[in-house]
Amino acid sequence: MHTTSTLSLSPPAGRHTRPHAVLLGACAALFGLRVVAQAVQFVQPSPHLPPFDAFQGSALPYTFLLPAQVLILALMLGVTASVAQGRHRPRPSRGRVLAGLGALYLAGSLLRLILGFTLPGLGPWFHAWIPGVLHVVLAGFVLVLADRHLHAA
Repeated sequence: MHTTSTLSLSPPAGRHTRPHAVLLGACAALFGLRVVAQAVQFVQPSPHLPPFDAFQGSALPYTFLLPAQVLILALMLGVTASVAQGRHRPRPSRGRVLAGLGALYLAGSLLRLILGFTLPGLGPWFHAWIPGVLHVVLAGFVLVLADRHLHAA
């Protein structure tokens, strides 16, 4: 009787994929909820949601902001699907770049929120907490993707 065994130094397929895909999907879903909620408030305001201006974190006109948000959401969903389906090829060098950028993005986003909550005299950009929190979510997406590149390779 002859058996053949294969020695594999890499983890089984999907071992690192699921947690990353779930976290990426959660970040995309949270961002998608923001995009939809703001669109609802623009088209037909609902008393069950924060007012439209609460979603607006900059002076960028909504006619430019909405397409940018839809593009970002489409990219997030595409990356999430690629990771979930095992088609996403990890690259440690890309992970290091994403980790650095994600850390800077997260630090800036948290600083914005902290300053907005502690210093009342700052401009409206600092006090728009919904966009501030969603930037933390976007930074989290970048950091989870960085982790996927760094630890699934």
